[in-house]
Amino acid sequence: MSETFKQSEVAEHKTPASLWIIVDDEVYDVTKFADEHPGGKKILQRVGGKDASKQFWKYHNEGILKKFKPKLHIGSVEGRVPASAPAPAPVPTPALEPKLVEAPAKATNLVPTPNVEGEVKEDREPLEMGGDLIPFGDPSWYQGFFSPYYNESHVALRKEVRAWVEEKIEPNVNDWDKAKSFPKEIYQEMGARGYLAGLLGVGYPKEYTPYSITAVPPEKWDLFHEFILTDELCRPGSGGFIWNVIGGYAIGLPPVLKYARKELKDRVVPDVIQGKSRICLAITEPDCGSDVANLTCEAKKTPDRKHYIVNGEKKWITNGVWADWFTVAVRTGGPGMGGVSVLVIPRCEGVTTREMDCMGVHGSGTTYITFEDVKVPVENLIGKENAGFKVIMMNFNHERMGIIIQCSRFARVCYEEAMKYAHKRKTFGKKLIDHPVIRMKLAQMARQIEATHNWLENLIYQCSAMGEQEAMMRLGGAIAGLKAQSTITFEFCAREAVQIFGGLGYTRGGQGAKVERLYRDVRGYAIPGGSEEIMLDLSVRQSLKVHEIIGMKL
Repeated sequence: MSETFKQSEVAEHKTPASLWIIVDDEVYDVTKFADEHPGGKKILQRVGGKDASKQFWKYHNEGILKKFKPKLHIGSVEGRVPASAPAPAPVPTPALEPKLVEAPAKATNLVPTPNVEGEVKEDREPLEMGGDLIPFGDPSWYQGFFSPYYNESHVALRKEVRAWVEEKIEPNVNDWDKAKSFPKEIYQEMGARGYLAGLLGVGYPKEYTPYSITAVPPEKWDLFHEFILTDELCRPGSGGFIWNVIGGYAIGLPPVLKYARKELKDRVVPDVIQGKSRICLAITEPDCGSDVANLTCEAKKTPDRKHYIVNGEKKWITNGVWADWFTVAVRTGGPGMGGVSVLVIPRCEGVTTREMDCMGVHGSGTTYITFEDVKVPVENLIGKENAGFKVIMMNFNHERMGIIIQCSRFARVCYEEAMKYAHKRKTFGKKLIDHPVIRMKLAQMARQIEATHNWLENLIYQCSAMGEQEAMMRLGGAIAGLKAQSTITFEFCAREAVQIFGGLGYTRGGQGAKVERLYRDVRGYAIPGGSEEIMLDLSVRQSLKVHEIIGMKL
């Protein structure tokens, strides 16, 4: 028979040696269980001796209580009527932190353009065509159309990356996705081929790697090369693959390159950029997604001021399970954005990572991270203490532009696969493409893809032409709007492609493998980096602020 305890008696059991909690007026001894708790023992210690009902039901369902009650339950609170279990609150939607395609100080143009009379300044031909030439199946400049943004080096890069992807990635991606695992050798080869160094939005940092990309000299590398590289890596139609190889890297390393001390950069960057070690960005928390200013993972300085002691949790962290380094947003000061700093934390004692099982982007290493009394040298601070919010904000546009590029190509993959299938599959005596309703679906997909892609090219050019500070201020709203546009387009195309494929689009593997996989991946793009709702609101608010400054007249 269980015992009855006074509230004051329970309150005495709040140490690691004797840890009790209350859930719905029932008392549980979690002393021994604390080390097994998936979220880390610090969470339990924070509510030791207290009523933890609100926190419990926020993250668990009744099944968890039933599972552990026989082992942990020791009694009830005296004189109180047990309350019925409230419906558990949904887990907060992660708005995984975002980032910008950083701009070189000068524009990097490109190809002759028409003069004001519309006449071409010199005789020229379109760039070499590539791909299968399915209408709208690749960007228009692949298919003989003129563009002001590209030159022969972009064509050479496109050919090089596509050949490598078709040889090494395409034949294996279905099996890797099914296994929810990708060979580490692929990431290492990307470092050795020089690809990793070109995906950071900061030009080509050749001082940190002996490798370079065959098709493009480092000094000629621009944001359109980065665009092409990311775009071509997405052609296998796997969010899991692209996130596996660059998901954590492309957002975790740029803050180190831009803001860290030279000694720290020299220690971290070379091995990461060469594919020998891995890094991730850890900002999102169980209670903090888009609301970055209210994160709670704390870093307190030791009495000798030589180290930070970090305690807290991070959730939905891409590549965290494999990371050797963690670029972590922490609270070093008071509430709000003015108390946020960024630390580079090595994998060491007190750092625990656990892979999460998500709907899509399988194999990307989405991770729950626990920091428990982690000792970090003060030299690992990025930027200034309590000024980390700026570091995070400067990183957002590059992250979001990466998501937009991926969504744009994934939408195109859905369209391309559906177009090919529509020319092969017959119903009611004729090919699918001969049915007006199927052509209408494909037309609706194509118009949204092309609108998204053209807006994307324009913003990449603006990023190239503007300085970083100007781009952060002036382009933040437009990039947020395009992020929403791209994920909505991706979702629309994934749905329509599955409809065209029918049962094959609902089945893993086979002819519909890409569209089935991408349909599962959609939410992994619509939520991280800022959910569609937040992005659309931000696009208007930010744009109004900027245009008020430059003289808007209403």
